[in-house]
Parts: sequence; structure tokens; C-alpha cells
Amino acid sequence: MRHRRTQGDRERGGHISVEPRINDRIRVPEVRLVGPNGEQVGIVRIDDALRLAVEADLDLVEVAPMAKPPVCKLMDFGKFKYEAAMKERESRRNQTHTVIKEMKLRPKIDSHDYETKKSHVERFLKAGDKVKITIMFRGREQSRPELGLRLLARLADDVEELGFVEATPKQDGRNMIMVLAPHRRKVEGARPKQVEAAEA
Repeated sequence: MRHRRTQGDRERGGHISVEPRINDRIRVPEVRLVGPNGEQVGIVRIDDALRLAVEADLDLVEVAPMAKPPVCKLMDFGKFKYEAAMKERESRRNQTHTVIKEMKLRPKIDSHDYETKKSHVERFLKAGDKVKITIMFRGREQSRPELGLRLLARLADDVEELGFVEATPKQDGRNMIMVLAPHRRKVEGARPKQVEAAEA
């Protein structure tokens, strides 16, 4: 009885093909060889490329299988995989910690409301979050963009100890947007929950 390939089989097969071919798994007559420091060796027979890999105590790794002929590089494949995994983990960790909060203001905000909004922005920056500041224009206010620019500049100055302007003000339809990001040194070692409790 023939075994029918299930969706799971196909998916598992797909995962296997992601891994580059190395050493004797590379089954082509010749390759374009790149040395361990990125130097171009040229087109060589696969047997010669494998011999060079053994002599250098390195692996022959296929880095561009679709090229004609395929491009292979001499490298320590175990070290390469380890460094790639570390980079991916670091990238994931940075992504999960980047939170963007949003604060909306009107161009003619009164001083009490401004102080309240500013304290929220300060709390977000202390917790290590980025803050998207949105100035909302209505009616004739749209013809006075300088009001929004002045307000954003004032806010940036007021919180400069905690954060900096990562994205300068830009007009987006009826709104004007600016992004503040926390100073890295201010965030290190901070415990967001304690900060929020202190500010509440």
C-alpha cells in the first residue's frame, strides 16, 4: 500500500530544504568558490573544492544554489550556524521589548492638560517604551502647522532628560506626528512595574 504524503509531511520536507547543502551533499560537477575571508577563488571542480575544505579544516557550504554554477564558500559551518542563531535570538529579543505608546494632543491645549499628558509621556519613557505623539488639527487649525511644531518642540525639550526625538515631526493628513524614544542608559535596570506604581 502506497503511503500518501500528508500536509504535515510536505511541511516537514519544506523545513529540511531550508538548511544549505554542505560538503559531500553538494552534487554538482563544479562550483564558484569563495575563500574563508570572502576572496574569490573562481570556478573549480567539486572534488578540488572539497579537497581545499579538508586541507583548511573547514566546511564547503553552498550559499547560492540557484547560481550557475552554484556559489560555495569555505567556512566553519558549526560556528556560522551558532552565530546566526545568536543574531536571530538578539533580534527577536529587541523586537519583543519595543512597545510604542500613543499620546494625542490638541494644538491649543491648556496648561493643566499639557502637564497631565507630559507626565504620561515621562512615565512611558521611564518604562522603556517609545511614544508616538499625535497633534490633532481641526478646522482652521490645519492652516497653522506652526502651532503643532511649537508644541512638539516644547514637549521634546521638557522630556529631554528621559528621551529624544527619534522621528521628527511630519504632517499626516489632519495630524502631525513625532516619535520619542527613551535614552538607552536611562532604561537599563529599570523595572517598569515599579516605575508605574511610583508615578500612579
